[in-house]
Amino acid sequence: MRNNIWKTEMLGNVATLQRGYDLPYRQRKPGTVPIVTSSGIGDTHSESRVAGPGVVTGRYGTIGEVFYIQTDFWPLNTTLYVKDFHSNDPLFVSYLLRTIDFHSHSGKSGVPGVNRNDLHELVVHLPPLAEQEAIAEALSDADALIEALAGVIAKKRQIKQGAMQALLTGKTRLPGFSGVWETCLIGDLLSIMHGKSQRTVEDLNGAYPILASGGQIGKANQFLYDKPSVMIGRKGTIDRPQYMDQPFWTVDTLFYSEIHGQNNAKFIFYQFCLIDWKQHNEASGVPSLNARTIERIDLKVPQPAEQTAIAAILSDMDAEIAALEAKLVKARQVKQGMMQELLTGRIRLIGGVETQDVASVRGVAVT
Repeated sequence: MRNNIWKTEMLGNVATLQRGYDLPYRQRKPGTVPIVTSSGIGDTHSESRVAGPGVVTGRYGTIGEVFYIQTDFWPLNTTLYVKDFHSNDPLFVSYLLRTIDFHSHSGKSGVPGVNRNDLHELVVHLPPLAEQEAIAEALSDADALIEALAGVIAKKRQIKQGAMQALLTGKTRLPGFSGVWETCLIGDLLSIMHGKSQRTVEDLNGAYPILASGGQIGKANQFLYDKPSVMIGRKGTIDRPQYMDQPFWTVDTLFYSEIHGQNNAKFIFYQFCLIDWKQHNEASGVPSLNARTIERIDLKVPQPAEQTAIAAILSDMDAEIAALEAKLVKARQVKQGMMQELLTGRIRLIGGVETQDVASVRGVAVT
């Protein structure tokens, strides 16, 4: 009968770590061999020093990242690579190393960064090879899903950016709209308003968000404004427009706006996202904007009906991206749970039986 008992081992008996090799820029030659730094693949070279598959982590510099390299590679001297896997599965070892808190071992022996001898003394739990391979496959499937979702999100963001460039400039018109776009000042579309101190309205149980130039910073028991509004930083983060269609409070580092007439606030928000706000910075120290400067910026805008139609399309794109981002967060959470369960032996993968977490990850669709 196959032995399915997990063993307790010193890490050095599971994976022997070795310092990488120096390779100055002047000695690098054109090639396809990846050069692995403490931050990942940073360059290529014509020769390799280690046969793949391999596992690399940072020795100093960026500490805590673990990289699985399938091909032959060159690990730089800022890294530690696994010289000997002691007949263990390399991919499993890469996941096992990701459970180690490298920062807690940084400088343990008075040496800046991570000392491999300290790591070799760590106690780890090791399943039989067949189970190592099953665990590695399950976690690799989770990583593949995460990577695929991240790729879809990046593609959707590119598509949305292209749509914004086309729709918000009038280069592409929606069916049923043909009128000439008017060039006007932002001040013709809205009035820039100053936020106020939040001290008297702060309330952990408040119903209204308190917004600053970097985003929400708390809750308030009353609102400053309750209509759709576009916000832009007055000081600090001046290039991150925000939009709210619910009651809110803004602090004095964040401008909010009162929209004029029938203009669509969400359309103007998207217009704000295309403006290079740093060009309008009026301070040599902390970035700052002036309300009058904002109101004097030119914009080309269609009639309110077309503004609303464009905003609806871009909002739908935002909703699709947000839904994918929620899936990505869930997939990462599930994978983290899988690692905690599978790499400790609390849940076993034997005979091809999937855990609930593995099945959950496989069930997150990529569209």
